[in-house]
Amino acid sequence: MTLGFHDTRWTLVSRSRGSDEQARSALSELCEAYYAPVVAFLRHDGREEDVARELAHDFFAKLLAGGAIEGADPLRGRFRSYLLAALKHFAADQRDRAHAAKRGGGQIHAVIEAESDTTGAGLQIADASVEAPDAAFDRQWALTLLARALATLEAEMRDSGKSAYFDALKPWLTTEADAIPQAEAAEKLSMNVESVKVAIHRLRKRFRDAVKAEIAQTVSDSTTVREELDALMMALR
Repeated sequence: MTLGFHDTRWTLVSRSRGSDEQARSALSELCEAYYAPVVAFLRHDGREEDVARELAHDFFAKLLAGGAIEGADPLRGRFRSYLLAALKHFAADQRDRAHAAKRGGGQIHAVIEAESDTTGAGLQIADASVEAPDAAFDRQWALTLLARALATLEAEMRDSGKSAYFDALKPWLTTEADAIPQAEAAEKLSMNVESVKVAIHRLRKRFRDAVKAEIAQTVSDSTTVREELDALMMALR
């Protein structure tokens, strides 16, 4: 089987609509694909790891309950953007509830003014080294998507009896290749170095096609696929 851009545009999102078993299965797959990015957003939005994971489950439970996914419109492009907007709304609502619970009811609260001195406690300077929640979401989305595409490609190669071929060349699809000379892969595969270079080039192309096919499941058209591919590269920089 050759990976490529098939008629998978928005199909995963479309299949997730409705209340039958197929819809729930598709929606579960969407949740699995975006679970890590959602947790990353919540962690960088100030939650502890355990709380972030618990809230992520709550967030997806609302989607699985049905109805919420209907707001995702293929004409508007990216499912990722829709999900992030929904997540922001969910996170803000959870924060408001938490603050309301802390305030309690029927109590008098004193308002303490911040100190006027710029060196006082009233001044808070953002740490530029801390990743913003949106950026954390996008970065984890990119990493998760690449992992899913790599798993798809690996399964295809193994099904076609090319496990050894894939294992030897896989480092050139990741950041591990710098530490491995191509001559070593050539020896493992009983190929010359030039042939290995060609094989790496071809495998990288198939991997890119797998990434595009993965993206295509949650966007509306081929133009958006290219834009999402650019966004993925930006998120990893």
